[in-house]
Amino acid sequence: MIYDFETVLDRRDLGSAKWKEMEGKNPKLEKGIVPLSVADMEFKHPAKLIDGIKKFLDRDFLGYGLPNRSYYEAVISFMEEEHNFPIEKDWIINTPGVVPAIFNAIRTLTNIGDGVIIMPPVYHPFSFAIERQNRKLVRCPLINKEGHYEIDFNLFENLAKDPANKILLFCSPHNPVGRVWTKEELARLAEIIKANDLFLLSDEIHFDLIMPGFSHTVFQTIDEDLADRTITMTAPTKTFNLAGLSVSNIIIKNKALREKFTSGLDGISLKTTSSIAYKACEIAYNECRDWLRECIEVIDENQRYVHKFFKERHPRIKANLIEGTYLDWIDFRALEMDPRNLEDFMTEKAKLFLDEGYIFGVEGEGFERINLAAPRSVIIDAMDRLDMALDNLEK
Repeated sequence: MIYDFETVLDRRDLGSAKWKEMEGKNPKLEKGIVPLSVADMEFKHPAKLIDGIKKFLDRDFLGYGLPNRSYYEAVISFMEEEHNFPIEKDWIINTPGVVPAIFNAIRTLTNIGDGVIIMPPVYHPFSFAIERQNRKLVRCPLINKEGHYEIDFNLFENLAKDPANKILLFCSPHNPVGRVWTKEELARLAEIIKANDLFLLSDEIHFDLIMPGFSHTVFQTIDEDLADRTITMTAPTKTFNLAGLSVSNIIIKNKALREKFTSGLDGISLKTTSSIAYKACEIAYNECRDWLRECIEVIDENQRYVHKFFKERHPRIKANLIEGTYLDWIDFRALEMDPRNLEDFMTEKAKLFLDEGYIFGVEGEGFERINLAAPRSVIIDAMDRLDMALDNLEK
């Protein structure tokens, strides 16, 4: 390895949301325990990224920022070279995050009471964006086949035929179950979407984080007609651990759709992000791809360690290998615990601070989502604590 993925960082006093949340759950927790919940990485940033930001700061500009030519060139080249996704400058709309973009898209493309289809268990802000804006949350649960999740195409087609349902809000790769959808699956969804005149909101924020042996397809590249009804949501924030800088690239090919989306942003003054955020994205896309390659190797090794741990030590608990993201979806239902009791067991007995499965919908009850983007020693230490807690539970 060229880059440092082994240094264990202590972010206890830096205002990190996940570290503060851990402290809130257990204020007397001893030092050395790292939270593996919120999807921030616990790796050191690439040196080129930090050095590039420092050089930018040396030029003494912290005023209002807008994307410049070099920024657009970085985004366009990254999309084409890394994802075979040719885009144009005018298609790129910047927002301070994918979640605000989802809220804005739902608000501007639907009316109160309209239906938005999701496929749970799924990233919990999806439901917030729908229900908090008085739209109808329409559930099309994924089918869990012994840990491998599939789309319920028959149910989706029936839901899509309802004229009250206007949007499919889709997660690709899927958070939290870790699926990387195949071209065949996406093509089948695309036909249903087009046949029933739905809009597609495709959250692809994890699309750079694909495990070896799998390949991500940007959904809108399946079909030109599909692209005209699609908003593709991307960001460097998960890929390069930049969530605190709040920059996303929302890709909208259709001019009328783009103008409607932009008008919605203007209505709540949500378009501006920081000058540092633009520069960080540009540096990451241009100079940090080698770091990303190694990062994916480390995440894959971590997931294989976790998979082997459960298979050998606690085979009742299922940790299937993920295909994308850096978030492992672990099935603890064999413990037969109420979701709140399972949470207490994790935080009090195992001293593990994860994302509870129930926040992703009722389909997630009995599951835990663990962040694999951490040094191997952190993962080993977490599994050792869990091993001891499970052994004590079974005595």
